[in-house]
Amino acid sequence: MRTTRHSLLAVQCPRFDTQQTHPLAYKLTRMSAHANTGTVLDRILDARRAAVDHRKRVLPETALKYGVKAASPLRDFAVALSRDGLNVIAELKPASPSQGVIRDPFDPVALAQSLATAGAAALSVLTEPEFFGGSLKNMRDARKEIAAPVLRKDFIFDPWQVWESRANDADSFLLIVAMLDDLLLRELMFLGRQLGMEPLIEVHTAAELDRALAAGGRIIGVNNRDLRTLDVRLQTSLELINLIPEDRIAVAESGLSTHAHLVRLRGAGFDAFLIGEHLMRADDPAAALGDLLRTAPAAE
Repeated sequence: MRTTRHSLLAVQCPRFDTQQTHPLAYKLTRMSAHANTGTVLDRILDARRAAVDHRKRVLPETALKYGVKAASPLRDFAVALSRDGLNVIAELKPASPSQGVIRDPFDPVALAQSLATAGAAALSVLTEPEFFGGSLKNMRDARKEIAAPVLRKDFIFDPWQVWESRANDADSFLLIVAMLDDLLLRELMFLGRQLGMEPLIEVHTAAELDRALAAGGRIIGVNNRDLRTLDVRLQTSLELINLIPEDRIAVAESGLSTHAHLVRLRGAGFDAFLIGEHLMRADDPAAALGDLLRTAPAAE
């Protein structure tokens, strides 16, 4: 069994949001995994590349570098995930490409405050607008109201986006191995560390895990959802956990909805759990998180 003790870096390194924010009533792109125009991930990536190309013309990297200098002080994402106990990364996720709108109305500030109070170790905030209804403004607004670190959840493939993440106060960011070659994975990871952010490196298969470890990934997320088909299989985490070295932080992602899931995966060696849709669909997300953690509400 994998144990869970780590010693990771704690590094230090205005808001440059060129995305427009929208109410959830605006058009979201919803898709079936079985459409005949490429995989879900391929279609999202095509749209993100076009959007990033446009934003880079509006806001050059030089301007983002000034934004990084003015950004809020970093919070240590790795340390937050390494505490004893059940460490939940609560995800603010307005919508998804397969489910459409998940939570409406969506108030990132109220959600962040309530989930942090309920015991979230960190937050993950979707910033992809077309398929997930997210925005960088949601991330900034949520982070301002809590003390916990915040992960930028998006499809990141360009160094410009890493600069953009820190300029908008992110403490960490997601890198999906399935959409990056080895050279680009290392480049983005190294740049993140230069800026003080240790990224969450997401994998779904043993081959992707091998690549993440070879690149030097320190926080490894095992996504139970196959981004190419949207199928979810909890067994994926249990199959991969023993391949993750003990000196790395292991995060289980997707399909987690019960306290028993968390206890089982913690016993297998996972340090933290990224949970979004289960919380966002709940009438009271903070109460749902408390139930996952098995924490009683404070007495009046």
